[in-house]
Amino acid sequence: MSTILMVGSVPAADWPQFLGPNRDGAAADSEQVIKGFAFSGVKFRWKHPVGTGFAGPVVVGDRVILFHRINDQAIVVCVDAATGTEEWRYTYANAFKDSFGFDNGPRACPTVAQGKVIIHGAEGTVQALDLTTGKRLWGFDTVKELNSPQGFFGRVCAPLVTDGKVIMEAGGANGKGAAGMIALSLDDGRILWQCLKDEASYAAPILKLGGGATFPAIIAWMRNDLVVVNALDGGVKFQQRLRSDADASVNAATPLWCGEDKLFLTACYDVGASLWQWKPEGKFTRLWQKEDVLDAHYSTPVYYDGYLYGFHGRQEFGQSLRCVRVQDGKVMWESGRVAGGTLLRVHDTLLVLTEAGELWLVDASPAKFNRRGQEQILRGGHRSHGAFSNGVFFARDDRQVVAVDLRLREE
Repeated sequence: MSTILMVGSVPAADWPQFLGPNRDGAAADSEQVIKGFAFSGVKFRWKHPVGTGFAGPVVVGDRVILFHRINDQAIVVCVDAATGTEEWRYTYANAFKDSFGFDNGPRACPTVAQGKVIIHGAEGTVQALDLTTGKRLWGFDTVKELNSPQGFFGRVCAPLVTDGKVIMEAGGANGKGAAGMIALSLDDGRILWQCLKDEASYAAPILKLGGGATFPAIIAWMRNDLVVVNALDGGVKFQQRLRSDADASVNAATPLWCGEDKLFLTACYDVGASLWQWKPEGKFTRLWQKEDVLDAHYSTPVYYDGYLYGFHGRQEFGQSLRCVRVQDGKVMWESGRVAGGTLLRVHDTLLVLTEAGELWLVDASPAKFNRRGQEQILRGGHRSHGAFSNGVFFARDDRQVVAVDLRLREE
């Protein structure tokens, strides 16, 4: 008997940063279409040991980059995407301690751009490594230079690279003024501009995609405000307060474009979900805001063909996977209760990684909740986002990274 997992044969794309090629949780259109698991279950291409942390893997060409911590050493490892064989490793001393005793490892996914691997440790150090050799090229200490505060769970901002700049939420300040957001030179790590009197967030900054912008725009949901910043010079174009009244709260889900001119935001802590209209001059107007629709605790939803898919509710109380119509926030369906999880999209299929360590295949369709497959691939109790490249799903827990092969095969 044979079972087709994937069909077609077309070039695949990298997953070079947090949430993939466009930082929206969607795999490239060139990826093959996922059909289902084989009857014998998932096929592991390889497994590789890791330590603590919530930084998910990233993939560029035939390399997978892993960022984790063992004892007092932060570790960046480059492994072969086909075999899991280690190619190089970079380590540095790390004494970061989570204020809640939660996890002392790195939180931010690396970003790979122009032959460099940019990492941001929970202790606040930004570093650039050579992609081929792992050699350290430069470093910038946001605590020493900008008095970056630790926050509740350490520094989390996944580096955003655009036009030779590394954009970071530092949440600090120095003698030159506020440095809630900074731009570092991709070449040598020197600071190019700084702006914003605001604290860093757990939501990563994104770029304005497509047309309809009169300048290269960075969109970020900081600790207090939704902001638009000119990537050229750090000029603040838009700033509006949007946060919980509770001090013990975070904005964790990254802003998500729904098409070229609609932006979706979501958080728990009585913030709720909201949809915003982009204006060419770099401003937003709010179209709707609702609670108990899609309130994301830490996981960023994905968008597909007019609908949103994501985890709703606080993790400690149990979550559910929901489908929500973008136009008006109507809930189309929800799954049963689950501990929580993250997800990404490959065409019309959701790859859902639950905190129980299960990989689900779910239809990205508003018709109904349809889980086509469910397999155990990891230990439970982990929250990092996975990656998808060339038909392979890469994911981690606190002991290992696995490469799950979802390409065409026959049995």
